[in-house]
Amino acid sequence: MTTSAKLRPPRVIDETARLLTEHYVFPEIAEQLAGLLRRRLTEGAYDVDGAEELARLVTADLQSVNGDRHLSLKYHADPVPPKQGAAVLESMRRDFETSLGGAPRVELLDGGVAVLELAPMLFPLEWTAEALSAALTLASRAQALIVDLRSNRGGDPDTVAFVCSYLLDKRTHLNTMYWRAGERSEQSWSLPHVPGACFGGSKPLYVLSSGTTFSAAEELAYDLQQLGRAVVVGERTRGGAHPREGWTVHPHVEATIPTGRAVNPVSGTNWEGIGVQPDIPCAAADSLDHAHKLALARLAG
Repeated sequence: MTTSAKLRPPRVIDETARLLTEHYVFPEIAEQLAGLLRRRLTEGAYDVDGAEELARLVTADLQSVNGDRHLSLKYHADPVPPKQGAAVLESMRRDFETSLGGAPRVELLDGGVAVLELAPMLFPLEWTAEALSAALTLASRAQALIVDLRSNRGGDPDTVAFVCSYLLDKRTHLNTMYWRAGERSEQSWSLPHVPGACFGGSKPLYVLSSGTTFSAAEELAYDLQQLGRAVVVGERTRGGAHPREGWTVHPHVEATIPTGRAVNPVSGTNWEGIGVQPDIPCAAADSLDHAHKLALARLAG
C-alpha cells in the first residue's frame, strides 16, 4: 500500500466490513453494519473522490445503529503506517511530547487545594508513568485534590489504574473488561505499590468533566465515582466505554473498531452512550471554581 494509492471505495468498504465481522465486540451488530455498508456502496452513497469525505460518510453509517462513538473510519492527513494500531500511537506520541507527558498543570490553589490537569490523553503507561508519578507525588501533600479531565480524550486503561492507585488506600477492583476474542474477561485493579507519595483514599477528591471527556478519561471518573471516592463536577461526558483497535484500510484512513466492553464491578454496567453523570452538574467552564469552593467548604467543616 503506497501513499499515492488511488482511493477505491469498494476496497475500503470490503475491508472495513471484514474487520467488523471478525472483531467488533457485538457480533450481531457487526453483521448488520457490514450489510448496511455493502448496501450503501451498491446504492452509490460512497461514490466520492476524497478519503476524508468517504471516512465521514462511512462513520455516520457505522454509528447509525447503536451510536458507538469508538466505531469509525478515521481520516489522517498524513499517511499512516499499515501496522495495526500504529496510526493512533503516532498521533498520540506527538501529543505526548507537547503536554509534559500528559500532566500539563499542577497548581496549588488557596486553602491547600491542588489541581492536577491530565490532558490531552492518558498516554500508554510505559510512556507516562514517570511524569504522572511526579505530578501525583507533588499533589500528594495537598489537603484536597481536583483532577481536571475536561480536555482529556481517553487513552490507556492501565494508566487509569495507575492514577487510581495514588488516590486509594488499598488494592481495589476498578473495572472488568470483556473481550470478544476468546470471550474472556480481564479485571483491572489498583496497584499495591507505586513510585512516589500517594494522596491516599481519605482526603477530599473532585473530578472535573466536560462534554468532550471521553473513553479512558471517562473510566477514571466513573471508577472513582462508583467507588464513592470522588465527586464529579461539570458536564455529562461523551459516553464511550468500548476499547478499540485500529487497522489501516487506505494510506489515509484507519478503521477503528471496538473489541471489548467495560463492566464496572459496582454498577454492573458502564457509561456507554449515556456518559458519566456528574454529581454536581454545572458548565465545564465553571467547574474548577465550583469544585474549589466545595473543597474549601468541606475542609472548613
